Amino acid sequence: MISADKSPITAVILAGGQSRRLGRDKAVEPFDGEPLIRRVIRRASEAVSASRVVVVVADPARAAALPLDADHRTAVDVFPDCGSLGGIYTGLDASATEWSLITACDMPFLSAPLLAHMAELRDGADAVVPVVDGRPEPTHAFYTRRCLPAIERRLRAGQLKISGFFDDVSVRYVPETEIRDFDPDLLSFFNINRPEDLSRAVELAQ
Repeated sequence: MISADKSPITAVILAGGQSRRLGRDKAVEPFDGEPLIRRVIRRASEAVSASRVVVVVADPARAAALPLDADHRTAVDVFPDCGSLGGIYTGLDASATEWSLITACDMPFLSAPLLAHMAELRDGADAVVPVVDGRPEPTHAFYTRRCLPAIERRLRAGQLKISGFFDDVSVRYVPETEIRDFDPDLLSFFNINRPEDLSRAVELAQ
């Protein structure tokens, strides 16, 4: 039996979006006593004992506006205007560890048990990706730097669908039945896009 991968992990937080549907910057939105992005950073990094944190942003001005700690590194999009796939590339490229946890800045209910379980599934894979309702959740997943060439090819071809590069790497998919053992209500995948999402998240947090 192959032992579980214990290599260090970087927590990469995608914060390059413009929050158009919410109408204000969701990353800095107060949530349960702290800015939303700080909650996501804390929960993600604690869940996998991340050795460092990288926050991906669209430009330096965005980085300066975020309430980050001095040891939180920011990385500006290498491929501007390329959505989450570009953000994933930038985060992996900036990571000093082979493995990174990639998550979005608007997911307030990350589950430590689920993320810890997913981290144990890294052996023999280039990515560990959960599947919910038949669809992969690529912004709640683990990736190695080995994914960078496949992602770059897609970006340069203008193919921005994240799961498009999965055929070019080894992916360990985590089925919904397995996920529910750790997160029965699938709240890990709740993200805040609209005002009503924020209201619902506040209710759930209380």
